[in-house]
Amino acid sequence: MRVHFIAVGGSIMHNLALALKYAGHEVTGSDDEIYDPARSRLEKGGILPSEMGWDPDRISNDIDAVILGMHARQDNPELARAIELDIRVYSFPEFVSEQSSDKKRVVIAGSHGKTSTTSMIMHVLRNAKRDFDYLVGAQLPDFELMVHLSDAPVIVIEGDEYLSSPIDRRPKFFHYKPHITAITGVAWDHMNVFPTLENYISQFDQYLDSLPDDAVCFYYEKDKELKTLASKHSKRLNLKGYKAVPHSYTHYGAVVSDNEGGSYVMQIFGSHNFENMQAARLICSELGIKDHDFFKAMKTFKGASMRLQEIHASDSLTVFRDFAHAPSKVRATVRAIRERFQKETVTAIVELHTFSSLNKDFIPQYKGALDSADHRFVYYSPHTLEIKKLPPVSKEEICDAFGGDVEVFTSIEDLVKAISTPYTGIHLWMSSGRFGDFDVQQMYKTD
Repeated sequence: MRVHFIAVGGSIMHNLALALKYAGHEVTGSDDEIYDPARSRLEKGGILPSEMGWDPDRISNDIDAVILGMHARQDNPELARAIELDIRVYSFPEFVSEQSSDKKRVVIAGSHGKTSTTSMIMHVLRNAKRDFDYLVGAQLPDFELMVHLSDAPVIVIEGDEYLSSPIDRRPKFFHYKPHITAITGVAWDHMNVFPTLENYISQFDQYLDSLPDDAVCFYYEKDKELKTLASKHSKRLNLKGYKAVPHSYTHYGAVVSDNEGGSYVMQIFGSHNFENMQAARLICSELGIKDHDFFKAMKTFKGASMRLQEIHASDSLTVFRDFAHAPSKVRATVRAIRERFQKETVTAIVELHTFSSLNKDFIPQYKGALDSADHRFVYYSPHTLEIKKLPPVSKEEICDAFGGDVEVFTSIEDLVKAISTPYTGIHLWMSSGRFGDFDVQQMYKTD
C-alpha cells in the first residue's frame, strides 16, 4: 500500500507514518514545518520531506490513501489534488479504525487521565506477553512508537475528543466503536471547537450513543457529569462505575493491595493516578489479566513521558515536568504533589499555552487550581496570543482568575529570576507547550 501523509509532523501522524513504513508500506509525507523529535525520527525513517511546504505534484493516481492531519487547512493544495483524483482521504482515527475492524477494540476516553490509563494497560499487557496493537498520545518507555498496527487480536486506543481533521469535524473517539471502554472524567476543554460546557459534554453523550449495545463501559463514578450521563444511558449499555484503587503512603511510596491480600509498592503517586489505575485494572480484568499479575506489573510502571515525570533530583530538590494545561489537569497534578510530599515546600509553575487557557471567558476555570502549592507562578507569552488571534489579556486579569497569591509573568527570564535560589523542595513545571523553548532541565544542572 502507498500512503501519503499531509501534515506528517504531528505527534500521532509521524508515529503512524513510521509504523506503516516499518510494516513494509510505501510512505511519503509533507508539512510546512516539522520540529524535533518528529523531524529527527522522520529523517531516520526515510520519510522526512526534502522540502517543506505543500506541492500538489506529490499527489498521483498510484497513491492508495491520503491521511490528513489536523494541522493542515481545508484549502490545502495537496488535499485538493487528492479529492480531484478521487483518492481516499482519511483522518488518522478513521484510518486506524478501518485497520482494526476485526480486532477487539479497547478505548480510553475522558478529559483527563486517558494517556496515563492507556499507558498502564499497555504496560500490563506487555508484561503479560500479550499480543496487542495500540495508539497512545505520549512516548512510553520500552515502546518505540506511539502507534502499532499488526495482525494482533486486540487494540488499545487513547480516544481523544478533539476533532479528527480539517474536513472531518467529528471527535476522534466517534470512529472507534469499542467493545470495552472507560471514561475517566469530563471537564470543559478545547473551547475553540466546543464553545460551551454543554456543547463539550454533549460530545461524551454522543460517544455513549455511538457504543454498540454489548459494549462494556467503565466510568469514574465520582464525576458528576459522568454520573448524569451514565444514568441517561444505563438502560441500553452495560455501565459500571469505579473509584480509585485504595492506597496509602509509606516512606517507600504508595502501597496498594490485591484481592488476595498481597501488597505492592508503586512508583506512581497522586489520587488521580489511582483512579486511572482502577480503570486500567478493570479493563485488564476484562482482557483476562488476574489482579495479582496486574499489580505485580504495575510495580514497575513509571508513567508516560511528561506525566509527573521526574527530571531532576538532589538531596534538597526534586523537579517534575507534567503535560497538565487544562484546569482539571493542573488541579489534580498539584494536589498529587502535595499528597505525596506533605512536608516539602512546593513551587508550581504553569504555562497558559492553549487556545482555551488564553481565552478570557475560559481562564476563570483555573480558579484555585494552584492553591495546594506554597509558591504559585503563571507564565504566558503575548506572542502566543497573537498567533492564536486572541485579544490581549493582562497579568491582573489572570491573577484575578486564578485567585490567591499568584505571580504572573510574560518573560521567561523574569520567571526564572523569581524562582529564588538556592532551589529547595519540589518544583513542578506544567504545560502542553515548551515555555518559549526554555530548557527547564538545563536550569537545574548547576544545583
